[in-house]
Amino acid sequence: MVKKKSLIPIVSIVGKSNSGKTTLIEKLIQELVRRGYRVATIKHHLHDFEIDKEGKDSWRHRQAGSRATVVATPKKVALIEDVEEDLSIEALRERYIHDVDLILTEGFKGNPHPKIEVSRAVLKRELLCAPEDNLLAVASDVPLSIEAPCLDINDVQGLVDLIEAAVLK
Repeated sequence: MVKKKSLIPIVSIVGKSNSGKTTLIEKLIQELVRRGYRVATIKHHLHDFEIDKEGKDSWRHRQAGSRATVVATPKKVALIEDVEEDLSIEALRERYIHDVDLILTEGFKGNPHPKIEVSRAVLKRELLCAPEDNLLAVASDVPLSIEAPCLDINDVQGLVDLIEAAVLK
C-alpha cells in the first residue's frame, strides 16, 4: 500500500502595504523554530524580480535559453525557473516545498487558507478579511471589535499558540 503524502499546512499573513507583515513573519518564524517546528515561507510579489547577476554563469545559461537553472552549493540550492502563469500557493507548495511542518505566506490576499491579518491604527485602513475569509486572527496595535480573535501585534507567543491549536495540532 502506498502512503499518501500529507499536505503541509499553510497560514497566510495578510494586510495592507506597510502594515508590518514581514516583521511579524520574522517573529513568527523565530517562535515557531524555537518550539521545534520547521518553517518555510512563500512571498508573493506582483512585479518581476531578478536574482541572477548579469554576466554570472547562471545568468549566461538563462540568456542562452535555459528555462530552469539550479545553482547548487554544499549548503544552499537556488532554482530560477520561467513560469507561464502566476502559480498558486498550492502549486508552489507541491512543486518546491518539502520537509517542513508549516508554510507561512505573505502577499496572497485571496486564498482559502487560514489568515492572520496585520492591522495598524496609524494606517487608518479597513480590514481586508472577514471571518468567512478563513480569518484566524487579527494582529493589531489597538483592540478591535471584530468576530475573529484580535491579539496584540507583539503577542507573538499568543499568535503561535493560536496557529498551533488551529493548524498544527
